[in-house]
Amino acid sequence: MSKVDELIAELCPNGVEFKPIKDVYTRLKGTPITAGKMKEIEKPDGEVRIFAGGKTVINAREEDIPNANITRVPAVLVQSRGVIDFVYYDEPFTFKSEMWAYTHNEKISVKYLFYVLKNNVNHFREAASGMGSLPQISLPVTEDFKIPVPPLEVQREIVRVLDSFTLLSAELSAELSAELSARKKQYEYYRDTLLDFDKEIPKVTLKEIATDMYRGSGIKRDQVTENGIPCVRYGEIYTTYNTWFKECVSHTQLEYVQSPKYFGHGDILFAITGESVEDIAKSVVYLGNEECLAGGDIVVMKHNQNPRYMAHILSTTFAREQKSRGKVKSKVVHSNVPSIESIEIPLPSLDVQERYADVLDNFEKICNDLNIGLPAEIEARQKQYEYYRDALLTFAESGTIIPTDRQTDRQTDRQTDRQTDRQTDRQSIIKLIQYVFGYANVQLRDIATVVRGGNFQKKDFVESGYPCIHYGQMYTHFGISATEVIKYLNEDEYNKSKHAVTNDIVMAVTSENVKDVCSCTAWLGEDDIAVSGHTAIIHHNQNAKYLSYYFHTEHFFSQKKKLTHGTKVIEVTPDKLLDIIIPLPTIEGQERIVEILDRFDSISSSMEEGIPAEIEARQKQYEYYRDKLLSFKEISQL
Repeated sequence: MSKVDELIAELCPNGVEFKPIKDVYTRLKGTPITAGKMKEIEKPDGEVRIFAGGKTVINAREEDIPNANITRVPAVLVQSRGVIDFVYYDEPFTFKSEMWAYTHNEKISVKYLFYVLKNNVNHFREAASGMGSLPQISLPVTEDFKIPVPPLEVQREIVRVLDSFTLLSAELSAELSAELSARKKQYEYYRDTLLDFDKEIPKVTLKEIATDMYRGSGIKRDQVTENGIPCVRYGEIYTTYNTWFKECVSHTQLEYVQSPKYFGHGDILFAITGESVEDIAKSVVYLGNEECLAGGDIVVMKHNQNPRYMAHILSTTFAREQKSRGKVKSKVVHSNVPSIESIEIPLPSLDVQERYADVLDNFEKICNDLNIGLPAEIEARQKQYEYYRDALLTFAESGTIIPTDRQTDRQTDRQTDRQTDRQTDRQSIIKLIQYVFGYANVQLRDIATVVRGGNFQKKDFVESGYPCIHYGQMYTHFGISATEVIKYLNEDEYNKSKHAVTNDIVMAVTSENVKDVCSCTAWLGEDDIAVSGHTAIIHHNQNAKYLSYYFHTEHFFSQKKKLTHGTKVIEVTPDKLLDIIIPLPTIEGQERIVEILDRFDSISSSMEEGIPAEIEARQKQYEYYRDKLLSFKEISQL
């Protein structure tokens, strides 16, 4: 049995009395003040908070507030107009005179009243419905509302329990907010990285790809209706829509719009008026199928590109920087059609645009899902909180008390410090770029680690024993890959050395000339092999033969030349190899390339073996005929 149950059983076993709020609480009056005056006296460091309904809240100094009626005790403020709600506040405050507040006397808790009213907020919102475009409740709605009034000890215990749950809910919500923020940053990082295109991708201005670009026509707030033609007002681009949308939240009547401007599927909407330079010209793409009206301060762009690609590319950091270029910070920031036309974006082929959009739509969906709903644990906590709140505040006049068979709260481990592993991020980005473009230009450090070989020398070779490779053999005995060695070490030397394992690349990093330095082979044998000094062992997670083929190309040769040092002896420091850039297809793509190159290699080897034999046969034939043709019988001497 909980402490609340015990108190109820002890202090009010037969139930509790219900009383109108006006009979148990003291009503407080506000201060007659206008919105204009509030703007005039607003001071961030002011000691008095002024509530004006909805989200309008300011701080001011008491001496600046005309006819001030300051509340200095804890109270519950009734937000009676607009968004009907209740606020508990325990610092000096006042409020506009059309609102009111309640405070306690010695026999009742004001925080208890706050929880009772919050529990019944839907009742008050329903009471305000149908009272004009801005909902409002009258004073009797709260004055005559009956609430259960248990003994003060019960009230305090209820408040203590609900405060605990409120704090827990706030902590979890803060964690959720932090997680959402981290996810959004991760999404933006992936998006911007994925769109950091190679210079080969052409760049165009929006003017070059727009088939039409025009401004919308003004739709005032009071011209928005429940039904009618779907429409978008410019402010909704900032507050309501994200990257793209399929349905409009607003409607209007055609007769309200003097010169209607329509937009349709795939069109881009730019908001050209805003409150900040950073957000000006925010864009959103419409993917619905109805014809809709564009409101004033909106520019509509029609085009023949992938609309989802356009939505994402115009949300990137470098696109936003172009939108804000040249704008001046003021209370209202403006853009225009020429500014939007000048925005430059990378424009790959339509199939690449499609794959790109698929990837980032998926990331955005993850963020949106997190934004829309609480994760399972937080949702469970919220439901549990609501159960306790309802149970604690629902007293039947018949005397029914709180159920006792409900499971209590369980402890859960929560992560408080989530950091994204950068290497994991990097690998994910590589895979994304490979998916979209077919390959990714990566540094060797992104896919491999490099270690130096050991210290054994030629004098350490034995007739049989443990397999090894000496760096000098790279130039004379090994090609693209190897499965067998030709030299061995004794056990002691083998154990002291560095080893290459199956799939590693073994590369000689010392030579007498630039051409031979970095000669390498892919070790595909089953045994671990000892590797000598002047050698790099490249451990990686790719197709070894693909990398080995690449390390035999002119493209690699041009890079390694920049890394070499020395005159008589040419060397490349193994660590510097990590800076090498490699065009990297997917593993499947690497396998296809290796299969093709292996075939060419086989043909080439066959020719190298066959042509000399053919040449030798031809040479013998030539010599036979040569000798035959030049073998003359000498005329006998008469």
